[in-house]
Amino acid sequence: MSIPVYQVTIPQYQVDIQPNFKNIGAKIDKCIIKHFVGQKVSIRCIGSQDHPGKSVDALVTIIKKLGTDRYDPKRQGDRYENIGNKPIDIFALDFKISEKGKYLEQFIESFYYWPKKFGEKPIKHDVFILYDRDKMKKVVHTYEGRNDIKKDGFVFKERDNKVGAIKGIIKIT
Repeated sequence: MSIPVYQVTIPQYQVDIQPNFKNIGAKIDKCIIKHFVGQKVSIRCIGSQDHPGKSVDALVTIIKKLGTDRYDPKRQGDRYENIGNKPIDIFALDFKISEKGKYLEQFIESFYYWPKKFGEKPIKHDVFILYDRDKMKKVVHTYEGRNDIKKDGFVFKERDNKVGAIKGIIKIT
């Protein structure tokens, strides 16, 4: 099975200064709508800076081979712990893609501001994995110290075929 990889060039997408969330999100949304309109997907966003020693292309190669960016079981993920200690393979948000939908502006903005709130550098997403929502199972969970119920955790329905859940990958250059 060949996984399509789409490239979106956005030279103005940097996080050393506040990016234009709406403009950048719209450019990525255009690619999503072009290739996935009418489909139910779970979108996972990755910043290559969170994977030391791995380029964007290296991450894409790993994802195409394993079906996920979780290539090192010893590597601690960001916010993978939850009160019920439920297994979660990935964090993503699910959407039914429509021609007028807006999807990525929220991701771009929250990952710019959220890390800054804790004195960390903003995250620039440069890889987006779109999974077939029907091949994922949602894991409802709660984080320690929070009362809100989160619906962004997922496990693969076919644990031995994570690659088969991928509909496409978008990389930002």
